[in-house]
Amino acid sequence: MINVGNKPDTLRTARASGRLQAPAEVLERIRSGQVEKGDCLQVARVAGIQAAKRTDDLIPLCHPLPIHAAELAFEFTDDAVVIHAEAAVIGPTGVEMEALAAVSAAALTIYDMVKMYCEPEDLHIDGVRLLQKTGGKSQFSTRLRAPKSALVIVLSDTVAAGRKPDTAGQAVRERLAACGFAPLDYSIMPDEPEPLLEAVNQALEAGVDCILTVGGTGISPRDITVETLAPLIRRDMPGIMEAGRAFGQRRTPYAMMSRGIAGLAGPHGRSLLMTLPGSRGGATETLLAVLPGLIHLFDCRDAFAHPGGYQ
Repeated sequence: MINVGNKPDTLRTARASGRLQAPAEVLERIRSGQVEKGDCLQVARVAGIQAAKRTDDLIPLCHPLPIHAAELAFEFTDDAVVIHAEAAVIGPTGVEMEALAAVSAAALTIYDMVKMYCEPEDLHIDGVRLLQKTGGKSQFSTRLRAPKSALVIVLSDTVAAGRKPDTAGQAVRERLAACGFAPLDYSIMPDEPEPLLEAVNQALEAGVDCILTVGGTGISPRDITVETLAPLIRRDMPGIMEAGRAFGQRRTPYAMMSRGIAGLAGPHGRSLLMTLPGSRGGATETLLAVLPGLIHLFDCRDAFAHPGGYQ
């Protein structure tokens, strides 16, 4: 089973359909409810909803999902009953299989209820397919439409002194590169306010699109990143770090300790300045949680003609 623990929850929906072909007299029985075993469509609707809710029991490698909605509808053609199913969930993976399972179960249920009225070769299930899905990476991209410049600054006394390797900053750098950020600069410095402030100001003056710091967001006396950079933010964007902390808190009770901030900075307020935690897990989880929003921010920013960008 694929690990989806680091994927953010989004509202995900799926629509699927399929057909049960049958003789005209059998279709009329289904339509009118004249079937000995009961009302085919009502029973099939319940079967489809049950299948959507129990798809992980039917298909071995599907993740169990807390289905928020599942519904089926039926229409008739000259030679078939067409089954439509929809499913929705707020979660880290999609509901395509749940919608497809709903259609399949409904079709099989109708098949079972009417098979006594015709020969086996007269009944045929076909056309089971996915029609649409929304949510996740299919809707919320994590890849820039056009490259944006970025700078990653790692704040760590021990890493700067060469006493341990940098893993958090490298992980952030690799993730940004995979999202299409370029050119992508990277530096390491100790937890000192003066060199940090100088480096960030230079990047802002140069118009770097995205400036991410890694480290210095905790509560030790040497954690000075937030205090140093907060005055540079012209427009605070608290929702970014709220999303990162909420995502992290579901994975570790220590995420609440991060004091990270994010906002727009620079001469025209067009640079994103964001402070990530110093641990590899904290930095990458925070970034994963907010990446769709950041990509959207940069993709939309260039649509504004005035110098203020988002104003």
